[in-house]
Amino acid sequence: EVQLVESGGGSVQAGGSLRLSCAVFGYSRSYGCMGWFRQVPGKEREWVAARSSSDITTYAASVKGRFTISKDNAKNTLYLQMNSLKPEDTAMYYCAADMAYCSGGDKVRSDFHYWGQGTQVTVSS
Repeated sequence: EVQLVESGGGSVQAGGSLRLSCAVFGYSRSYGCMGWFRQVPGKEREWVAARSSSDITTYAASVKGRFTISKDNAKNTLYLQMNSLKPEDTAMYYCAADMAYCSGGDKVRSDFHYWGQGTQVTVSS
C-alpha cells in the first residue's frame, strides 16, 4: 500500500520559516510527479508547488520566490521549504503524487492520485 506521510507543520510568526516533509512508503520507484497543495476551510484545495521526476519544478505565483520544493531520493522524501511566511499562508498542507510525468505549468487536484493526510501550518501576524 502506498502511503504519503507529511510532517513539519506548526505555528510560526510572519516572516519565519518552516520545512515540511513528505515521506513515501510502499513504493520504491520514483513518481512521475510530486507536489504540495494547501487548503483552508471552506475553500478549494490550492496547488502550491510541483516537482517532476526529471527535476522540473513549478510554483504557484503566490509562493514563487519564497517556497522551494525538493526531494531526497535516498530517503524517498519530498520537502517544501517555506520562507518569509505570511498569515495568508495559513492552511492545511497536503503532499500529493502521481505516476504520470509532469512538465511545467500549473497543476490541479485531479492531476494527482495519491495524497497524504495533511499537516497544519499557522502563521500569525
